[in-house]
Amino acid sequence: MNTISLLRLLPILIILPILTACSSSPDDEDIVIANKGAEALYEDAKRSMEVGNFSQAAATLSALDSRYPFGPLSHQVQLDLIYAYYKSNKTDECLATIDRFIRLNPNHSDVDYAIYMRGLVNMGSDSNFFQDIVGIDRSDRDATQARQAFNDFKGLIEKYPNSRYAADSRKRMGHIKNRLAKYELAVARYYMKRDAYVAAANRGQYVVEQFSDTGHVQEALEIMVECYEQMGLQDLKNNALQTLRLNFPESSYVN
Repeated sequence: MNTISLLRLLPILIILPILTACSSSPDDEDIVIANKGAEALYEDAKRSMEVGNFSQAAATLSALDSRYPFGPLSHQVQLDLIYAYYKSNKTDECLATIDRFIRLNPNHSDVDYAIYMRGLVNMGSDSNFFQDIVGIDRSDRDATQARQAFNDFKGLIEKYPNSRYAADSRKRMGHIKNRLAKYELAVARYYMKRDAYVAAANRGQYVVEQFSDTGHVQEALEIMVECYEQMGLQDLKNNALQTLRLNFPESSYVN
């Protein structure tokens, strides 16, 4: 091979090993993780959590959970991973980790914490931070996540009444009850606008029966009175009106 041909090939020969190395080398972070033991990785994750870097903590804990799924730190790693995902707003990953922990460790001493966190995650998924800040009432938005959160907290209290998370769960259930009652009334008003009085009255009755300890019973009874009036159901109207009169004599429907 002459000198000119060799000079033409030289840049290619130099570049090829570089490309090969780049394509076959894992990320630097993967190399660091691969070279560390479980304890060292867990310390890294704790430091990340202490400074509020929950995304990094979640990444480290997830790698630790994958590499050492049956190690002595495995349960604590999963519990910390739940919290890190929660703080990072990674809802799907958090719920999946919670459900896996509960399924595999039904008798663990911290299973009540996992159930509590599932309630927090579902409750957080139901809220809209921007709308809360500007005071927009969106009580008509879908309440599926709120119901799930309510059931999570209810299940925690029923199964672990002495849990350290029971008292806060009860408070949150009260908040969710108000949210669900407002949703039912919003749906009832929607039905009334469309002359679907049977459906609207049923929603009002549901609020009276299921959310009697909220501040929305008066409106529910008023909806029932109006719907029964529209349908010509005088006996049902009188019964609802009597209940309204006894409990809320200041109602305009009574006077």
